[in-house]
Amino acid sequence: MMIQAIKDHARKPISITWMSAVFSIYTLLAFHIPFFRDVIDNVQANFNGVLITVSMVLLMLVLNYFIYYIILFCGRIVGKCLIALSMIANAACLYFINTFNVLIDRDMMGNFYNTQFSEASSFMSWGLIFYILLLGVVPSVMIFIKKVEYQSFKRFGANVGISLAAILVIVGCNMKNFTWIDKNAPVLGSRLMPWSYIINSVRYYNHWQKINQKETLLPDAEFDESQDIVVLVIGESARQQNFSLYGYERETNPLMKADSVSVLDATASDTYTTATVKAILQHTRSRTLYEILPNYLYRNGVDVIWRTSNWGNPPIHIEKFHTRKQLREQHPEIEGNYDNLLLAGLKEEITGSTNPKIFVGLHTYTSHGPSYFSNTPDQFKKFMPECTTVEMSQADRSELINAYDNTIIYTDYLIHCIIEMLREMPERRACVIFISDHGESLGENNLYMHGVPLSMAPEEQTKIPMIVWTSDEELKIKPLKNAGHHNIYHTVLRFLGADTPVYDPSKDIFE
Repeated sequence: MMIQAIKDHARKPISITWMSAVFSIYTLLAFHIPFFRDVIDNVQANFNGVLITVSMVLLMLVLNYFIYYIILFCGRIVGKCLIALSMIANAACLYFINTFNVLIDRDMMGNFYNTQFSEASSFMSWGLIFYILLLGVVPSVMIFIKKVEYQSFKRFGANVGISLAAILVIVGCNMKNFTWIDKNAPVLGSRLMPWSYIINSVRYYNHWQKINQKETLLPDAEFDESQDIVVLVIGESARQQNFSLYGYERETNPLMKADSVSVLDATASDTYTTATVKAILQHTRSRTLYEILPNYLYRNGVDVIWRTSNWGNPPIHIEKFHTRKQLREQHPEIEGNYDNLLLAGLKEEITGSTNPKIFVGLHTYTSHGPSYFSNTPDQFKKFMPECTTVEMSQADRSELINAYDNTIIYTDYLIHCIIEMLREMPERRACVIFISDHGESLGENNLYMHGVPLSMAPEEQTKIPMIVWTSDEELKIKPLKNAGHHNIYHTVLRFLGADTPVYDPSKDIFE
């Protein structure tokens, strides 16, 4: 009887007005608790604060009703599909907001579109599946079960007109609060569903179009005849605070300490990979896409080797470009799927070169979350027990830090291996530079991972390690107070003996 009653109820048609209203209310209640939590945290406890909060509720109800109504009326079955997809996307975004306290802004959408399956799969959890099924799939099924009664064009025009008028009235009543809205827009806008990911996807696409324009060539370079090699290691999500070389109480860098490396106090140019790797590889901060470092060196006759287990770099146009997959196929004898794969056969590739100038770029993955535990071989798991869940906000924080610190120990080992390899090549003057793309939050202020807009990013996401080793004992490092990504291009040019107007000595870390 109950099943039959459900079937009978499902067969009853619902007007497009009620359908739009129901899904507008559902969107508000199901997906906007974090939004209103931020609103309440940022308004004053007075009449104007109440006005702002109530206005936000009414505006979201009317705006979502307005959009759903137009989509259903104009799209019919396609409109239902679009709303269903938005419910599923809303649910996934809400999971990441609640679990990692992320902001769904342009940079985060860039991270999403540049994420490969191997990284995306590391975020899979029962919590994410629960969110999608309960908050996304269930209402999506309901929208297809119910038959919608569509109205006349006259009623359509009336509904659209009344909705627009209501939106204008609500906005007009809050003109005096424009300053407050503008101040809090970066955070509040990232919590709005589905507007956060829709609008910021468009913003990211426009940004991507600009930064991926054709490279502007730089003036040619000439090099001296000395035998030089530079190995640039770009770390992933390695924050300065967890390196014992910078005073961390745990010994996470015993091998580099014995190698007598030098450290600089460095700050990241941004908090997400695509922007920071571009900054590392460009000679100046500019909207114009100039030749990135490996392309420039390769065009001017340097033997360039690039190996990556990561992604997010600008287009690299060289002959010796090796991805993790390619290295795996070339070196099946290497066990596991860790960053030591980047070093497989590297010594042979270097010693086989007859070019006096060699530049090696290694883009690692070691400290990328949320599954830090999966990035390190067993012999480097010094701190136990480790966090093995991707739901970081639910994890024991000490276990989360254990897993992260083990990735720093593994990084220490990898850098040491590179230094030892170069020591076995005394015929070449050598330099190793390690710099992270950005830092990482591990629960401080209830933040996790990275990607917070730079203007409000915490120190954990911006303070990065910059570690240098060279076989040339005569080279001294400047006492820089603002080292970072902007130093890499010019330091590499200097060490390789480049004569070019591109070189800026003020950005070179060596005296």
